[in-house]
Amino acid sequence: MSQNIKSMTQAEIAQILKEMGQPAFRAKQVYSWLHKGVTGYEQMTNLSKDLRAQLAERYPFAVPTVVRKQESQRDGTIKYLWRLSDGNCVETVLMRYHYGNTVCISSEVGCPMGCAFCASTLGGLVRKLEPHEMLDQVLFTQIDSGLPISHIVLMGIGEPLDNFDNVMRFLELVNSPEGMNISMRHISLSTCGLVPKIDELAKKKLQLTLSVSLHAPNDAVRNTIMPVNKAYPTEQLLDACRRYYEQTGRRISFEYAMIDGVNDSVENAKELLHRLKGLPAHFNLIPLNHVEESPLKPSSRNAVARFQKTLEDGGITATVRRTLGGDIDASCGQLRRKYNKEHNG
Repeated sequence: MSQNIKSMTQAEIAQILKEMGQPAFRAKQVYSWLHKGVTGYEQMTNLSKDLRAQLAERYPFAVPTVVRKQESQRDGTIKYLWRLSDGNCVETVLMRYHYGNTVCISSEVGCPMGCAFCASTLGGLVRKLEPHEMLDQVLFTQIDSGLPISHIVLMGIGEPLDNFDNVMRFLELVNSPEGMNISMRHISLSTCGLVPKIDELAKKKLQLTLSVSLHAPNDAVRNTIMPVNKAYPTEQLLDACRRYYEQTGRRISFEYAMIDGVNDSVENAKELLHRLKGLPAHFNLIPLNHVEESPLKPSSRNAVARFQKTLEDGGITATVRRTLGGDIDASCGQLRRKYNKEHNG
């Protein structure tokens, strides 16, 4: 676990302050300042100068800086490209909905999963993000935009369950009443299907929404677009989803990118109905974002409508995700990739 003070719980901060001879109440003060988005210890005005200096020496912390910021003229979506302390960049997207403002954060720099329709994975995994680097995306997006964040989705760059321990710590921090206090019920975590980690997550019985990137009704199709399927085929994945539901009582949300001629036929929808029988589920149908390096094309509106109707006629709730930020490279990985190309050739 990171030694960055912003990745520590209040109890851990209390312990280091105790070792420095400080009273217990100082931990709440320090923790509160960190979760308000201070950029240095000098802003912690209710601490002594001496304590601030000691903390700065022992536990230095850095905050991300905005490299690029794009705001959609259509729907107010804001996309940030943040530079981290080591020079790597990650993306965060702020989306406005009628129920509140949602921030979509990254969990890794790059992604090891290799999905054929996603720009995030081009170039592979650089490194995993630490808890404070995920927290800072939420915190500084809120501060920079001036908009209160009420919902979080871990659907940006990276596979959250590939960075399991750091993501669990981030969830603990962002859910903390003394911190941002964002309800678990307002958090969605997306996975491409790491079966052992889904089982591990189920044991924690968190009240978040698990979103599974399914994108295909069977192994033949899924193998061609999602390499993870060769390790954890659809039957194993759907069995893990059933176990998850049994342990948590939380309905699974399935993400399904609609790809022309690949996974969007009525027969594909009927196969899904058959395979998901008895599993309470919601399907989020996503019009595919075109990625320059990929030959895959989005399904037609008619194909999406037919697919949705087939699922709903079969008893599965299906919604079509509203496309936000289409004018600002808002799909995962595009802005980071464009920036890297410009600066690294």
